[in-house]
Amino acid sequence: MEILGASQQAAERCQALDFDEPVTCTYNPLDYAWEGYRAYLERFADEPKDVLMVGMNPGPWGMGQTGVPFGDVDRVREGMGIADIEVDTPETYLEDERPVHGFDCPRNERSGTRLYEGLADRFGTLEDAYEHLFVANYCPLLFFDDEASNITPPRLRKADREALFAICDERLSRLIDHLDPDALVGVGRFAERRIEAVLADRGEDRQVEYLLHPSPANPMANKDGGEYWQAQLAETLEACGLETEAVEA
Repeated sequence: MEILGASQQAAERCQALDFDEPVTCTYNPLDYAWEGYRAYLERFADEPKDVLMVGMNPGPWGMGQTGVPFGDVDRVREGMGIADIEVDTPETYLEDERPVHGFDCPRNERSGTRLYEGLADRFGTLEDAYEHLFVANYCPLLFFDDEASNITPPRLRKADREALFAICDERLSRLIDHLDPDALVGVGRFAERRIEAVLADRGEDRQVEYLLHPSPANPMANKDGGEYWQAQLAETLEACGLETEAVEA
């Protein structure tokens, strides 16, 4: 699968980058958790999709553990059937502050829990959802400062952003070539803007939609006990031409 090679190339190029303060440490799941990501691509990115959903970058308890975007370990293992895969440790490792347990991680990525439970609820199962869509992250790296606090890509210094975004733009463009989606969804404003930038560079006018980021740190995502976000997910999928309805428990 050509997209596997493109992902490996992007991972190697990202690994070679140096970042100034406030970044003091980076994790690259496409390196140490490559087998999980490869299994994800081979299982769900083998044919064109109607919709490509794009997040910002890995979370420490999701893709940072499993290699799967928004990769809440329970949903990856049980909903996607990806399990029992060995995960190494990052090249520069904050073992005490930011441990990597892989598929034995005792914590859940709450953004991933909300996203994947929402998709399973709308389509019936995650596997049914992936017949129509694919979930990716724009940037494959996690960034930490000297206190092991998370640094998001928009907070990088300008020169660092430009070097990183050049790689990530190309990676996203190649994923678009591979999946040929009719619509793309930015999960959060940052991802939406990067999608629009890549499409503009390609000279394309594909449909772009916005989905509120599901992070529990986002007050709007928690509104009405999360029902507001669930309604937005349904509206976004409908705007992309995917007819779904909530599945009763």
